[in-house]
Amino acid sequence: MNKLVKMALGPALAATLATSALAQGMTEVMHASDDITALPGVTANPDLAAGLPQTIRDAGVLRVATDLTPPISFHDDAGKLIGIDADIAASLGVILGVEVQMTDLGAGAGIVPAILSRRFDMTISGINDDPELEKQVDVIDYMYDATTIMVLDGNPLNIASMDDLCGKRVAVPVGTFQNRLVTAFAEGCAEPMNIMSLPKMPEVLQAVRSGRADATVNGYATSVYSTEKQVGKGVGLQALPDIRLAVGYLGMLTHKENPELRDTVVAALQQMVDAGGYAQIMEKWGLAPLAVETVKVNDAASMPVETE
Repeated sequence: MNKLVKMALGPALAATLATSALAQGMTEVMHASDDITALPGVTANPDLAAGLPQTIRDAGVLRVATDLTPPISFHDDAGKLIGIDADIAASLGVILGVEVQMTDLGAGAGIVPAILSRRFDMTISGINDDPELEKQVDVIDYMYDATTIMVLDGNPLNIASMDDLCGKRVAVPVGTFQNRLVTAFAEGCAEPMNIMSLPKMPEVLQAVRSGRADATVNGYATSVYSTEKQVGKGVGLQALPDIRLAVGYLGMLTHKENPELRDTVVAALQQMVDAGGYAQIMEKWGLAPLAVETVKVNDAASMPVETE
């Protein structure tokens, strides 16, 4: 059996990088701007609001967790949450008549525990749906994504496929779909892949940028967006857009014992899809090709993961 070499980030470096995360852990009320309220389908729907769990209706607050995956969810220069998820969260607040409080957890590994612990009512973040995830939580499939490879700008190692990652140092975030994808692929490598499991995506990208890692495997949408524009965490890196692996869904998460919230959110999203407001949000952030036409629940099995 081939060897899998796994490394963890040193505690000192992890602490240093963690302190640089702008606005991480802060809760922000997602106010709907005039641009949001003008979107087709972003109108109050009392019938849908009545379907929310009683606890949410009584509090008038929907607690939402997110993490940073530009342009899906990220901070502007002032530390304000922006992106597809922020726009959708603000839209849901209008449709359901609640205050949406959104918290950046910083690490993708914290998203599922945030729901299982009931600390949050739901998540809106760029988390990949897969059948294993659906065993733990309900997943509302609200957009498509794929997976690609990110390398140092200029691609000095001429990486052109997953096979080229064998024998290389590949950094991936702990507890993510990308981590599972790379780990599964590495089992077939003739030359062992050195998998570096790091706590958060910004640390993964910094490892590639600094040369500690040769590559990472990341969501297609955020990788292509941030590297083409050379903004945020994409500075100094290069995505390989010709590589599209594991096409599937990105999902919002709700607790399996909270079907009322799940079904209400699905209906609110479908209202936006049918009216065209959802498509306008996707186009605004440059991801119109990844828009869905029907919002589904736990549909990962319809899109089997492929690693070659």
